[in-house]
Formats: sequence, C-alpha cells, structure tokens
Amino acid sequence: MIRNLMLPDGTSVPNLGMGTWKMGERMERRRSEIESVQLGVELGMTLVDTAEMYGDGRTEQLLSQALQGLRKDVFLVSKVYPHNAGRAAMKRACEASLRRLGTDYLDLYLLHWPGSVPLEETIAGFEDLRGAGKIRAWGVSNFDTSDMQDLLAAGGEACQTNQILYNLVRRGPEFELMPWLQGRSMPTMAYSPIEQGALPHTNALTAVAKKHGVTPYQVALAWVLRRDDVIAIPKAGTVQHVRENRAAADLALDAEDFAQLDRDYPPPRRKRPLDML
Repeated sequence: MIRNLMLPDGTSVPNLGMGTWKMGERMERRRSEIESVQLGVELGMTLVDTAEMYGDGRTEQLLSQALQGLRKDVFLVSKVYPHNAGRAAMKRACEASLRRLGTDYLDLYLLHWPGSVPLEETIAGFEDLRGAGKIRAWGVSNFDTSDMQDLLAAGGEACQTNQILYNLVRRGPEFELMPWLQGRSMPTMAYSPIEQGALPHTNALTAVAKKHGVTPYQVALAWVLRRDDVIAIPKAGTVQHVRENRAAADLALDAEDFAQLDRDYPPPRRKRPLDML
C-alpha cells in the first residue's frame, strides 16, 4: 500500500513517487517513458520529481507531454541549479522550468545541491516565487547535516524536505542526518533507492527475494519504504518496471528479513560524508 506522509507545512504526499533522471534523452524511448509516467500516476505514485539539469531541460519537456490532463493529480517537484540560486537568476530558472513543464506552478522547488550563492539570497528567491504563486513550497537536495544547520541559521525554517541518495548500500545518512531531519518533522526524499539498478545481489538480498517471490530490486525498494519518514522516488522507464515498483509498496518485510539484510548491508557506526550521484 502506498502510504501518505506529511510535509512540515501539512501537505500530504505519497511515500512512493517517481524520479525522472535520464528520461527524455533518447527519442526511441520517449513513448515508453511517457506511458510509464502516466501509469505511475494512475497507480498512485503521484509525486513526480525532475530538475532543470535533467537532459538540459528535455526531461521537463517530456513531462509536459506525459502529464497533459493529469497536472491536478500530481505533486510536481523540480530542482534549480546552484548557480541559478540567486534571487533574480532563480526567478528566470523557475519560469523556464514552468514553460518546459507546461504548468504555471510547482508544488515543490528544490535547490539541487549546496553552492556558492549565500543561503539567505536563495531563501529570499524561494520566498519571492512562493509569494508570486509560482511555487507552493521549497526544499533542498544533497544537503548534509551541517548544510541543514546552516540553512536554518540563514532563516530556512520553511524547508519541506531534503532529497538525498539513500538505499541499502548508502546507509550513511541513518547515523546523523536522517535523525536530525526526523526530529524536525522533515521527511527524507530518497533518490536512486535501488542504486539505479546496480545494487550488488548479496546472499541476503537474493534469499529474501526468493522467500517472497519477488525481485531483489523490489526487496531493496520495500526496505527503503519501511520507514515512515522517507519518500522514495525510483525511476522507471517501462510500464513493467512501474508495476514492479508499485508492487514493492505492498511487500511486507519481517524482522528476520531486516536482520538478514543488516548483516550484508550493515547500518553505519559513525558519521560519514553524504554520498551523491
């Protein structure tokens, strides 16, 4: 079952959405990718994440076509480059994303990773856009704990989420960052929750998958979805992959499964630098 969780501002979003990194870059895949997005929305994976960086805007253009007639059903997220995070540049970048997406607002706009523009200016840019109705909320991506602390010190209390790399082989955020976010009722948005299909198939992952009659990737996604403070945004470019991702939300792993996975993919014992892709 796809569960809903709450952003700090009270907005309800599904804990399983869709990522779109590398979509829209090859014409021969376009029809399949559009059908995949449309099916995902139909199956309840209505949070759709993209960025101006993806395909130099081509991914946003693909979503404009995929989401025709579906915009009101979708919680649409895009991200701004750090070099566009200044107040005036952000306005231009957001308006360009809106044009490519064929919409007049974003539900959530994220700073893609920390950059050199002062956070106070970036926050002011976000608030300008929110006041103008071009975005409904804002957040960040690839921010480690110290970055989040700097954000709040700069007046960033309105931040709604931190989108980070989190999966079975990228458990570092569990030690410090995710507890910090959870303590502020700020959900983690996990990108590449199955490591872009490159998770090593250990004995535990294979055994748990066999036990439940599913694929190892479904186990890995269900593992990410086990937490009530995480939104997973796997990418799927085929309808079969979309259906597999959706089915992972119904997979109930038990204590024995978690123990097996912990042995092969141990939780962190110390603070680690935040991984990025």
